Amino acid sequence: MAKLDNSSKISSVLFDLDGTLLDTAPDMTNALNLLLAEEDKAPLTTAFCRDFVSHGSVAMVTLGFGEQQNPDEFERRRLRFLHLYERNLCLDTKLFEGMDEVLLFLEENYIRWGIVTNKPAFLTNPLLEQLKLSQRACSIISGDSIPERKPDPAPLYLAASQCGSLATECIYVGDAERDIEAGNRANMQTLIASYGYIDDSQTPVNWGANGVIEYPDEILPWLN
Repeated sequence: MAKLDNSSKISSVLFDLDGTLLDTAPDMTNALNLLLAEEDKAPLTTAFCRDFVSHGSVAMVTLGFGEQQNPDEFERRRLRFLHLYERNLCLDTKLFEGMDEVLLFLEENYIRWGIVTNKPAFLTNPLLEQLKLSQRACSIISGDSIPERKPDPAPLYLAASQCGSLATECIYVGDAERDIEAGNRANMQTLIASYGYIDDSQTPVNWGANGVIEYPDEILPWLN
């Protein structure tokens, strides 16, 4: 990839985690299937679960056991799901195809990159450690790093600050409406990762993003 010229106005690129930076669907589905097996229920495919992964444990347990659950049973299942996922965090999870090259390009061009996710830190941090990404990211903001979570812009402001950038010098890339809302509220450029976990019921065209990318390397033209 060619070097950027020195007039680039973007100094940092921030990523959502699940469905944007990492393909976590196989391991999230695996955790749900372990839970389903414990309750003598049939497993679900990764393809079926994929579009719900970005919405976390609540969506996954609802997908597996339905919307009509006793609240206590739902919470027990949700916590058990998180426990099973934590124990099997990085079996098949990986960067989306082409993303490693994008990260290397950013690093070679002295553009900082970070992560802003609603995933809790007890899952985010060990996952990134196992993938050897922790030391490369200039900022990692999890869902419980501060009281506010996306779509509140506060986590994005914090990440920009930790990267040494103004919010207006950042791009935020995500695959959920809350990502784009948070980025827009923070006055960042926003890109929808259409390769991520977006189901047919959603209408990304109405999210108000600056652009849509089908592959990770389509971020690069937005850097100038």
